Amino acid sequence: MSELVQLHIQPSGAAHITIARPERHNAMTQAMYESLLACIAECARTPRVRAILFRGAGGKSFISGTDIAHFADFTRGEQGIAYEAFVEKVIDSVERIAVPTIAVIDGWAVGGGLALATACDFRVCSEGSRFGAPIAKTLSNTLSSRNIARLQAALGVPRVKKMLLLAEYIDVAEALSCGFVHEACAAGQLTERANALAERLMALSGVTQQAVKESLRRIVIEQSLEDDDLVHQVYASEAFQQGVNRFLKR
Repeated sequence: MSELVQLHIQPSGAAHITIARPERHNAMTQAMYESLLACIAECARTPRVRAILFRGAGGKSFISGTDIAHFADFTRGEQGIAYEAFVEKVIDSVERIAVPTIAVIDGWAVGGGLALATACDFRVCSEGSRFGAPIAKTLSNTLSSRNIARLQAALGVPRVKKMLLLAEYIDVAEALSCGFVHEACAAGQLTERANALAERLMALSGVTQQAVKESLRRIVIEQSLEDDDLVHQVYASEAFQQGVNRFLKR
């Protein structure tokens, strides 16, 4: 793993993944994306991990997307297709995480950083945070349809058009009003509030959470309502049997 992508698993079971490249606003290189995938895989191999929190270092940016230097040699459309496929691999890996995920946003969540935050289950941010993908004003590239679908599900079509066609940012008030952000607070309280949300999530049924997360992913990305495997997994689980027994004993 790169030292620019750090994983710390707390005794509570909360795993913290930090992007630590503040001098470049936490812009991601391919090696950093690979390290992020390795951190996610490590969490999946660790049974005590019950929630994962993503954050950027420095207090100015969550993640500002891919380092623009990555595109310096792009001359063919096929390179764009390969790049978007790789980014989708990363975002899909975040979205498929079995345990609840929280994006802890202090500052700007831009481009690929916005996509990663949207793939998380909850977003907690500082009061000065902003959200956007001003690619119509900067690179003249595009987001994949899957990432646009995620934004549409989280923000609605009008806001996505405002972000992508007008290159406008959404502030905290608007993000709260549409439910995109779960909670906003002073920057000094951000870690405390994110940890409190993680504690709430870890106290609830992981079996239920995993099934709901996967159902929503299939609905948004695959437009699929197939769920027999998920229903079977839940109702055959020890957690469900214990829940029924506890309820009946009351």
